[in-house]
Amino acid sequence: MYIHELSPAAGSKKDVKRVGRGHGSGWGKTAGKGHKGQNARSGGGVRPGFEGGQMPLQRRIPKRGFNNIFAAKPVAINVSDLEKFTDGTVVDTELLKAAGVIKKAENGVKILGNGELTKNLTVKAAAFSASAKEKIEKAGGKAEVM
Repeated sequence: MYIHELSPAAGSKKDVKRVGRGHGSGWGKTAGKGHKGQNARSGGGVRPGFEGGQMPLQRRIPKRGFNNIFAAKPVAINVSDLEKFTDGTVVDTELLKAAGVIKKAENGVKILGNGELTKNLTVKAAAFSASAKEKIEKAGGKAEVM
């Protein structure tokens, strides 16, 4: 095979549809926009979600609850993620970042109780679930809230 023999896969390249370039093209005169009306006009059409003046769906649906956009949500990891560390290690946010368990933790780390832990670790985190704290202490480690 030579570079001059290369060609795109069959059907992967399509010609651009050039509208409004004469009736011989099949897309002349109204250029596929039909006769008159809002969508035939320059700049015509309606914004997404507009239903012709009818109350749009996003306003008909009831709102429930409250979502605080300023809430500080900690990064959640499981007890099973701590199994990769060796016995006697002090596990904190910096070590978790270095090990690639988390990417960033601006609002701290919360340890959740999913999985098992067999290693004796001192874990320093912003928060612990009750089951996570129990599993860390059962393995002989300590759960310290920072």
